[in-house]
Amino acid sequence: MKKMLLYCLVLGSLCGCSVGMAVSGKPEPNLSVVKEKAKMGEVELNIGSAPVKMLSLPNGYLLCVYKYEVGNTPSPGRAALHGALDILTLGAWEVIGTPVESLVGQTHYVAVTYDNDDRVVEVKPTRTP
Repeated sequence: MKKMLLYCLVLGSLCGCSVGMAVSGKPEPNLSVVKEKAKMGEVELNIGSAPVKMLSLPNGYLLCVYKYEVGNTPSPGRAALHGALDILTLGAWEVIGTPVESLVGQTHYVAVTYDNDDRVVEVKPTRTP
């Protein structure tokens, strides 16, 4: 009985990174809200983060660059698969599973210009912050 408990504890501790990464993905942002006349608060709420870069423009406008991720929504199915493979391989799957999970999703940036009333005047996809 003690050996079985110890075995379960060891296996449970080996299931880790890939399972956690699959469960903790981020939902994709609702970019349809990021359009002219939208308020800054609405944009940040729907993108899900604060700007990674802010720049005051000479005309008094504010340029904000936001970072968001697509293709990495939380997935209980992927997590269960990683967990099962961890158990079947006695934890060796983590050597493959963790790097595979780290490649899921793509990072994108969008530059949003706000007027003096914090309303969107321009939206442009950008490659870098």
